[in-house]
Amino acid sequence: MTLRTLLPYLFLGIAFGILATKGEVISWFRIQEMFRFQSFHMYGIIAGAITVSAASIRIIRRRGLTTASGEPVALPAQPLSRFGTQYWLGGTIFGLGWALTGACPAPMFALLGNGIGVMSVLIVSALAGTYAYGRLRPWLPH
Repeated sequence: MTLRTLLPYLFLGIAFGILATKGEVISWFRIQEMFRFQSFHMYGIIAGAITVSAASIRIIRRRGLTTASGEPVALPAQPLSRFGTQYWLGGTIFGLGWALTGACPAPMFALLGNGIGVMSVLIVSALAGTYAYGRLRPWLPH
């Protein structure tokens, strides 16, 4: 990929950061309100994101869209396990990290871009956790 093909994604990332900031999605106080069931704000944003994602996947499948490099987008149906350990354990770990830090992966970068330097520690930690998962994946339930 060339810089020219990646440039639109840079602008989309910047636009996402601006929207996340203006919509208060990166606000630690908004996230704490959500986990304390004191405000609908974040739940509304999450519901909107799920709706947009579902509609986008439907459009991608119906139109047979391709990636920027021309490859077909493969979105295989995922089986849902009723009591799958990977779902409740992964969701619990993610939720605990989100509640403790007040940020999930995308807002961490927006917060760093807004001058909250301590987010660099969280980003490095998230990368270390991702690396550890990659190394331990063969022994984890899937």
